[in-house]
Amino acid sequence: MTLAADRLRIPAERAGARGEVRVKRHVGPTLRTGIQAAVIALWCLLPFYWMIVTSFRDVGYTFDPTPFFTHVTLDNYATAFSTALGNHLGRALLNSVFIGAVVTIIALLVGTTAAYALARLEFRGKSLIAGAILAASMFPGVALISPLFQLFTDIGWMGSYQALILPSISFVLPLTVYTLASFFREMPWDLEEAARIDGCTRVQAFRRIILPLAAPAVFTTAILAFISSWNEYLISSQLSSDATQPVTVAIASFAGSQPHQEPYTAVMAAGTIVTIPLVILVLVFQRRIVAGLTAGGVKG
Repeated sequence: MTLAADRLRIPAERAGARGEVRVKRHVGPTLRTGIQAAVIALWCLLPFYWMIVTSFRDVGYTFDPTPFFTHVTLDNYATAFSTALGNHLGRALLNSVFIGAVVTIIALLVGTTAAYALARLEFRGKSLIAGAILAASMFPGVALISPLFQLFTDIGWMGSYQALILPSISFVLPLTVYTLASFFREMPWDLEEAARIDGCTRVQAFRRIILPLAAPAVFTTAILAFISSWNEYLISSQLSSDATQPVTVAIASFAGSQPHQEPYTAVMAAGTIVTIPLVILVLVFQRRIVAGLTAGGVKG
């Protein structure tokens, strides 16, 4: 009896040991991934957290190293919107929304058709055009300030909305074209061929079949294009006027409630106001963004 029991117990112990090894093998990578994700999250969110903390802090305690909310006040937000101090944040927000919306719409209208042509059509000079688009996206913006300044001064566009919209389109359009072109390339040709067999022209097949399937990628590209236009500062700081300046330029020229003192707390308050809508936008549409970035084929 004892010998038989021992023989039965040994395989059971081995099976239990193998189970523990499997659990350890699964727990190890999961734990490492969790730690790495936590470190990345802290690295990205801590500056944003400190900006919010400073935005609610009294001016006299601007450099207080306490990592929590202390000496809380809402005066910084009032200062950010105070036109008496020359801070036209409300007008700048409307300017940024208008410029970003126009840039996004034009970039999508032009970029969608250009991406489709590069991905689905064969024509002479296709590689050259793709290379030119890539080169345009890599061209440094600082090198464009002087010629754009001279050009827009000569034609009377300095300080106008079009002087801010056109350069932004030139930066956003390559991103739009390459993002959508990679998606269109991965779509199966059978869908378009079936539509053509059913009597659709190429334009009708694109509008009725391809474009609806590309909606997640188009939506993702629209968000990325809007954020890119929203964050643009370098060219806007040189080509805008007081009436057309976006939020990035308006915040850089802030004046505080205390004379001869840099308005750090007011700048942090304005930065919080500008950043939170983008965070909410990404959080609300994060599933669509992920779907657009990972789309590119038909599952079946």
